[in-house]
Amino acid sequence: MMISNIQKQAAQAIVNIFETGRVRGDYGAVTLLAGDNGHLTYGRSQTTLGRGNLHELVADYCEREGARFATALQPYLTRLATTDLTLDHDRRFRALLAEAGDDPAMQATQDAFFDRRFWQPTAHAAGSLGLREALSWAVVYDSLIHGSWARMQRATIAKAGSAAALGERRWIAAYVGARKAWLAGHRNALLRKTVYRMDSFCALMRDGNWALTLPMTIRGRVVDEVTLGLCPAPRLLQLSVPPLHGLDVVALAVALRQAGFPVHMDGVFDLAMQRALKRYQARKGLVVDGVLGPKTRFSLGLTGGCAPAATI
Repeated sequence: MMISNIQKQAAQAIVNIFETGRVRGDYGAVTLLAGDNGHLTYGRSQTTLGRGNLHELVADYCEREGARFATALQPYLTRLATTDLTLDHDRRFRALLAEAGDDPAMQATQDAFFDRRFWQPTAHAAGSLGLREALSWAVVYDSLIHGSWARMQRATIAKAGSAAALGERRWIAAYVGARKAWLAGHRNALLRKTVYRMDSFCALMRDGNWALTLPMTIRGRVVDEVTLGLCPAPRLLQLSVPPLHGLDVVALAVALRQAGFPVHMDGVFDLAMQRALKRYQARKGLVVDGVLGPKTRFSLGLTGGCAPAATI
């Protein structure tokens, strides 16, 4: 069973946040951490020099039509193919990778690469285990990106039994628990620091969000239709001359009423609405500015869908 495209993007966003701190990933991120066996890592979900994946990614990019940095990166392919670890500290190479991250051709290459190398194997693994929930797929995808999926899968089956015997949710919970214990006790200090990945999955399980329903918050980052790039960012709503009006103001009025702050439903952001919004912000411990910005919007539950059409 395939999950929806939005669920796929939500699952990938979780891993993007783990890897680069951004919902849609940082295509130009170049990282070198002391003690990382992968050595130099790059891109949206941080593929590695040490495992040979960076060679595959750069080679794919150099063959893509319109790749702006293909000529400059081509001479590095031989060194990448032989896993030349001196590339870890090659400043020009690292600068080229960072610049290439802004190239739409590189972004398209990375999207195709991570789908081929990690998402398609996720679908195969989930299918073979009978995993149907979006959160389960996210756990598998994270482990394939992070490493040691097969090892931890075998360990979980040996200790807790198969997914078919336990049921999907219990098996995933057992897998996440086993992986957390393995990470927490790992001899590599870098891996010990990554137990937050399993903590994030545990939080989603506690919330019952097996479908990865949006919005959700991962390590302080909001994942919704806007941050995924599926909708334009909603406008700031505030008192202005002439006053703002539209369906987004009506949605704000509905949310304020549901929160216990009655306002007019005429779709006009007037002084009364500003006062009600300030009272709501004060009650919730938000910045009291009378402006519907991202944090107040999220608090009111107005981030779960594309913003309605607005007028001035």
